[in-house]
Amino acid sequence: MFLNAAATGESELSACAVLHALQAVEQQFGRARPYVGAPRTLDLDLILYGSSVINESGLTVPHPRFRERRFVLAPLAEIAADWVDPVTGKTIRDLLDVLD
Repeated sequence: MFLNAAATGESELSACAVLHALQAVEQQFGRARPYVGAPRTLDLDLILYGSSVINESGLTVPHPRFRERRFVLAPLAEIAADWVDPVTGKTIRDLLDVLD
């Protein structure tokens, strides 16, 4: 059983710093992944960072697979349906509609 949620916010941190902060929270709460492909006890992802497109070692924004994951798009559409994916130009609602 999994619980999926989305959150939005504003930060003066860089995308990389936000990712590191999310990873610190995962560690603080004892994230465990005992083997490759194992379900994680906690998984915090940086999906979007404004209209930025970032491809750096260890960080890709928008998250490369978020468009094909209903468990990401559905909760995100509840709070930010009009946000635009800077790669495709489609709104979160449009992306979710394609999956539905």
